[in-house]
Amino acid sequence: MKENSVPDTIEFLKTRRSVKPREMNGPGPSPAELETILTVGARVPDHGKLAPWRFIVFEGDGRARAGEVIANVFAGKNPQASTADIDMEKRRLMDAPLVIAVVSFTKVHPKVPAWEQQLSAAASAMNIVTAATALGYGANWLTGWFAYDRNVLDGLGLTADERIAGFIHIGTPSKPNEDRPRPALADIMTRF
Repeated sequence: MKENSVPDTIEFLKTRRSVKPREMNGPGPSPAELETILTVGARVPDHGKLAPWRFIVFEGDGRARAGEVIANVFAGKNPQASTADIDMEKRRLMDAPLVIAVVSFTKVHPKVPAWEQQLSAAASAMNIVTAATALGYGANWLTGWFAYDRNVLDGLGLTADERIAGFIHIGTPSKPNEDRPRPALADIMTRF
């Protein structure tokens, strides 16, 4: 282990923060950087080697096609919605140049409960955020109503047993990012 790599890594993790998608521009990650991000996303705790997650990459026109799915479901469920509201739904994945959906599913296993498999998908999403940030991009893990809507999930090609753990928006920050208040350790830690 390199002595100066540990403090650098710890400082990076202590200062990592999310960037709002509306504060991202292009360029997004190159194909090689995307491969690195997804490789890191797949290196998470995974008891039983089940790989209970997969990735959907939305970039270019794919973001707009996904927005059409979201907007069509929204319009169908909200017939009173204004054109502006429907247009807003169409743009859900358009701010950042790259969006990665982490799809979570569980497999029946005698030793690995569904909850652990779901946590593995969450760890994958966080690794994607961390890898993108380490490469110098802004990243944000979001969901939204459409991440939980079965009609949207069907329209995005998920199977009946799959869910979205998160949409990770990745791009170049358009302005310096401000930190938000973090909880004091004394408020979130106890000793047993």
